[in-house]
Amino acid sequence: MNIIYIHGLDSDANSTKGILLESYGQQHHADINVYRPDLNSAPEQVFEQLVRLLTELNTEDKTVLIGSSLGGYFSTLVSNYTGCPALLLNPSTQPHVTLQRFAYELLLNSDEGKGEDKLPANQILHTTAGGWNITSVDLQWFADHQLVSINYPHKIAVLLKAGDELLNAELSKDFYQTQGATVTVQAGGDHRFTDFGEQLPMVIDMLQRLLST
Repeated sequence: MNIIYIHGLDSDANSTKGILLESYGQQHHADINVYRPDLNSAPEQVFEQLVRLLTELNTEDKTVLIGSSLGGYFSTLVSNYTGCPALLLNPSTQPHVTLQRFAYELLLNSDEGKGEDKLPANQILHTTAGGWNITSVDLQWFADHQLVSINYPHKIAVLLKAGDELLNAELSKDFYQTQGATVTVQAGGDHRFTDFGEQLPMVIDMLQRLLST
């Protein structure tokens, strides 16, 4: 089984969950290969990079995605496009809305923004921990690629923490359940899924079931 771990916004190829997943696979599942691409690029480049990686693996029937937060959004897009199964952890469903906070903050704190309701398209709104310079062009890309439907709901499973302090778990639950995907809501917890290591046996089981559908 090939697992592509798709990290979230302020993360990179060495994300904690990705490393935990790879380590667990090496210790307990010799047949598991974990790929941890760095995705700190413009969203269209991220999408193309992930589709290209799937093509290079050339084993779509044995490959599954795991996406955390913004990575859950990209996993959904890629699954819709390729049919690849995906497990989503506290997925972002409306990045065109939630990432607008960076533009709002910049407008509020900038003298140039007084009396203006727009920023230059190439204006850097925020630089992630991994080095992606988010611009208004990126926000527009997200707006142009909103999640409105799930093409392969039987190939999507969602794990949500009710205690997610960053994203609205109810919003994610309603969207994916309405689309027919399998959704599990766990009490408490946080956005980062800090108990991910403890849940890896269950996660691997979920991935194997997704591949068998």
